[in-house]
Amino acid sequence: MKVFSPLELAKFARRKSPIYREFYASLPDDGELRWEEIPILDQDKFWAANTFAGSRVLTGPSVDGVVFKSGGTTGSPKFSVFSQDEWNAFCATFGRGLTAGGLRRGDRVANMFYAGELYASFIFILKSLELAGEPGLQFPLGGSMPAHNVLKTCGELGIDVWAGVPTSLMSLVEEYAANRKLYGELRPRKILFGGEGMYGDQRARVEAVFPGVRLQSIGYASVDAGPLGYADEGCAPGEHRVFGKETLFEIVDEDTGELIEEVGRPGRAIFTNLIRGLVPIIRYPAGDIAQWVEPKGANPDRKFLLLGRAGEAARVGPVSLYYEDARKILESVFVGEPAAAGFVFQIVVSHFERKDEMKFVIAVGTAGAGASIDTAALSAKIRDRIHAERPGLLSEAEAGHTHPVQVEFAPLSRLEKNSRTGKLKRVIDRRSS
Repeated sequence: MKVFSPLELAKFARRKSPIYREFYASLPDDGELRWEEIPILDQDKFWAANTFAGSRVLTGPSVDGVVFKSGGTTGSPKFSVFSQDEWNAFCATFGRGLTAGGLRRGDRVANMFYAGELYASFIFILKSLELAGEPGLQFPLGGSMPAHNVLKTCGELGIDVWAGVPTSLMSLVEEYAANRKLYGELRPRKILFGGEGMYGDQRARVEAVFPGVRLQSIGYASVDAGPLGYADEGCAPGEHRVFGKETLFEIVDEDTGELIEEVGRPGRAIFTNLIRGLVPIIRYPAGDIAQWVEPKGANPDRKFLLLGRAGEAARVGPVSLYYEDARKILESVFVGEPAAAGFVFQIVVSHFERKDEMKFVIAVGTAGAGASIDTAALSAKIRDRIHAERPGLLSEAEAGHTHPVQVEFAPLSRLEKNSRTGKLKRVIDRRSS
């Protein structure tokens, strides 16, 4: 497995990738290049260049490996490409984290993540479990199996470790709580969740239905970026450790871009993947706010705490929506609505009744309140368009996993701003509070 140094990767990307050559055109020659001069990646330009046909990001031909679709709208999908060696390294790295989290031979693990439609999570977890130092025994159930069939299978086969996204896991918990007599005494020993956070009210509900169960993150990763972190057995909720050998994980001030090293100060999570060369991921915004839990140098796999989403994207349940994609959706709806000219908006994600909610708060026109437009009709159009572009938001709500998407028109003064800079907050994640 090739592991680049950060500067080595940046120099390689500049030589081999047209878009990185463009990004780094104003930087000093390779011999004089310093890491602190490398800019944080512009995601919009990166993804505009990273088309599947004629990609300007690739450093060479894509001839083996695997291709996934990650996020994006139906009209602007985002593709992630891994060579075979990189895919193996990605899963082996994540598998190391699974072992550190307590996975052992003899564990009977139900993989309930989602598969198909170029979605990564099921086969990613499948392969990561295979390549873990202590691989356990897998039961590949998938994410579309009805809850009652999952519960029956877990009972019949003695499956004691459940792995899946929290929204699906909560459906299992509620089905079991409502129909215990159908399934007998199920006692999962451990529940591994991923793809989204599991919040306090959800944890309390799971622990009430399954006393003594251990709830633990299966790890922190994205198909865009790669292995972001792992949870060992000493991590508290929300805490992970960096993969110190294979990645460079940085936290920077949201406003100034200043590198943060001190414990307890929040900032944007910025990620560099040192084992991925075909599609280099260099100083890539991971889309989350984090803070260090341990001082620098205490452990090469330094511990950090996830605090919520940053301004690049909003996420409810397992579904993400990039802010710029949301802007394009609103622009398409507001065509022919003069009163909506000059609109501004923010996405607010909250959590209540054990479910996530995504709300669009929109200020339109100079008056800000949108008094001259039919807000009810416009709200319905916006929801329809959002569901058309990100159908997962609708299906998750219809399944009862999340609250329906909400649209609210408000005066501009109601939209939240950064108290230091006065800039509009693009994505507000209230779940951690």
